[in-house]
Amino acid sequence: MRSVWWLAAMGAVLAACSSAAPPPPFKPVLDTRGLMVSVVDPNADVVWESVKTIVTRAGVEEIRPKNDEEWASVRNAAATVAEAGNLLMLTPRARDSGEWMRASQALIDTGTSAMRAAEDKNADRLMTVGGDMYSACTNCHQKYMAN
Repeated sequence: MRSVWWLAAMGAVLAACSSAAPPPPFKPVLDTRGLMVSVVDPNADVVWESVKTIVTRAGVEEIRPKNDEEWASVRNAAATVAEAGNLLMLTPRARDSGEWMRASQALIDTGTSAMRAAEDKNADRLMTVGGDMYSACTNCHQKYMAN
């Protein structure tokens, strides 16, 4: 009799734990173009502009973040790009469940890699990952961006 009572009690506990609340309402504020213009582009630019080499007749200038605050700014911009990849996967922005999702995942992956490079203050890796991020963006734009 005790084992029946115990099983019934465990069943009640499991039922209570498994009754999940409905998901929170999702209300997109920006369409895909607005998300790109307001969130992705300006933050990707922070990553891309943070590390570069400028060669002129006067010489070579190496651009790198100079202090913890500048590295944190690059890290935060990269994190925003990565999270924007998730936003691109949500309705009504998601165009399809195949290539669009792979392109969005590439944005997440390259944004995350840029974030880690900035956390490590690794300018060389950040430059490489910035190129990967640019390729991910360009590949998606070639397929989905109208003119």
